[in-house]
Amino acid sequence: MSAIQFWTTIFIVISFAVYIYIAWRSRVKETAGFYVAGQGIPTVANGAAVAADWMSAASFISMAGLIAFLGYDGAIYLMGWTGGYVLLALLLAPYLRKWGKFTVPEFVGDRYSELVRTIAAGAAILISFTYVVGQMRGGGIVFSRFLNLPVAGGVAVAAAIIFTYAVLGGMKGITWTQVAQYTVLIVAYLIPAFAIAQTITGFPIPQISFGSVLAELNALSIEFGLDSYTEPFTARPQIDVFLVTMSLMIGTAGLPHVIIRFYTTKSVRGARYSAFWALLFISLLYSTAPAVGAFAKFNILDGVGGTAATELPDWVDSWEATGLVIVNPEAETIESISNNPDDGADLTVDNDILVLANPEIAGLPAPVVGLVAAGGMAAAMSTAAGLLLVISSSASHDFYFRRIKKGHASESEKLLVGRLAMAGAVVIAVIGGINPPAFVAQVVAFAFGLGAASFFPTLVLGIFWKRCNAKGAAAGMSAGLVFTATYMIWSLYISPGSTVFDISPEGIGTIGALVNFAVAIIVSKSTEPPPEDLMELVENMRYPAVTRRDVRPASPTKDQAPNTELGGA
Repeated sequence: MSAIQFWTTIFIVISFAVYIYIAWRSRVKETAGFYVAGQGIPTVANGAAVAADWMSAASFISMAGLIAFLGYDGAIYLMGWTGGYVLLALLLAPYLRKWGKFTVPEFVGDRYSELVRTIAAGAAILISFTYVVGQMRGGGIVFSRFLNLPVAGGVAVAAAIIFTYAVLGGMKGITWTQVAQYTVLIVAYLIPAFAIAQTITGFPIPQISFGSVLAELNALSIEFGLDSYTEPFTARPQIDVFLVTMSLMIGTAGLPHVIIRFYTTKSVRGARYSAFWALLFISLLYSTAPAVGAFAKFNILDGVGGTAATELPDWVDSWEATGLVIVNPEAETIESISNNPDDGADLTVDNDILVLANPEIAGLPAPVVGLVAAGGMAAAMSTAAGLLLVISSSASHDFYFRRIKKGHASESEKLLVGRLAMAGAVVIAVIGGINPPAFVAQVVAFAFGLGAASFFPTLVLGIFWKRCNAKGAAAGMSAGLVFTATYMIWSLYISPGSTVFDISPEGIGTIGALVNFAVAIIVSKSTEPPPEDLMELVENMRYPAVTRRDVRPASPTKDQAPNTELGGA
């Protein structure tokens, strides 16, 4: 066992033991604890859990790699995901929290109808499956490199650990586990970033110092056949940059696994403060990612470019064994570098390895490399657990309990079905993680596009336009989701690489959202309005000082989440 493998094993074993211990201590026996943690999570802890849930393997492992190779155009991920979080925190979360339900489909069912609830539950499962595939892939990459496991084996091990603590503790266990995971991932991300900044620039604050290498990085990029790093719209057309950014932004605001986090606080005020703390915690990583991407690319071009193929550094050999780095067997020296195997470059580097390989590339000590590996696993597992809970709650709460059992099922029966749904979801996620359709961050972007086209318009209209009715919501959500999913399947599988008007599969969610809005408004205006008492409930929901009875349906079902305080925003 090498020093890197030793330290990776140490950090991963310790962190996994902590996660499972927390889940065991937080295990629950009732649905309120399983789905919304009994609505008793403190705001700072919930903010850290939101940050960990939101900053997936895409943020930790893949985003900086995409920025490294996309350059200026990679800012779509920074702008889209951070802007989307602000949109979610200000536009949707407090109102949904005030309604006081377990899941987004449950709010949609109360606001519109049982049919719309069923469509929303199906959309939540589809989005969550797409998203969790990226997380499983991220876990597989960590294990494949640092523990000498094949990617398939690494995906299976990561899935087993996630399933164990998610099933034990439900939302309560997942929340406190995510607090620990956020601590691990942010420490693992910042320590090498500060060390590399000091090594390259002589100043240890990466957010400030990375600008000093950009001119040299531009020159190196051009020298090795790549676009200038800071030149805009070289990797993507301008229209697609705009559409992808917007899709990621409104997709963030429509992701069910993030929205449900705001149901776990004690009050609406707590939901708002959780949003503040989460944004602060998220900014620590997102303000560092551009520097990590720039430093990684600089080190690769400066350290590997022009080197004889027989004299490449050790990190190339190590990652080549995983199949994620490819050296052209015909190359005598490395004169061209790419992230696409089809380019035929002398050296091909997968986007998804750059953050994990960055400490090795920079020559940092083995313990730092092991810490980064543990951070990557923490990022992948934190989001995957939240996604599995969405799948579980949608399958058990919205399908089984509401549609099959017609509201009559015991607590133990609902928990059993939820846990069985998690098990089935894990199996499907493992299969998708072994054979993903794209890089981790791109797979996650597809999930955001589906969220943008389905949930975002339905939630916005449900909160801010009381005239929107069940027929309009059902038609709009179905139209947006089918349109977006069809375009993605066509562009990825039926006619790979094909686009219409240069719109990528990651950006089509914006158009899907517009389709959803248009269809929902037209159908709602063409049909009868919602009942008067429901429109009054929607009107009152937008005001913070109203009491519980003002924002709940007159005859609440017994499966509603406990909620003792809805005012005080």
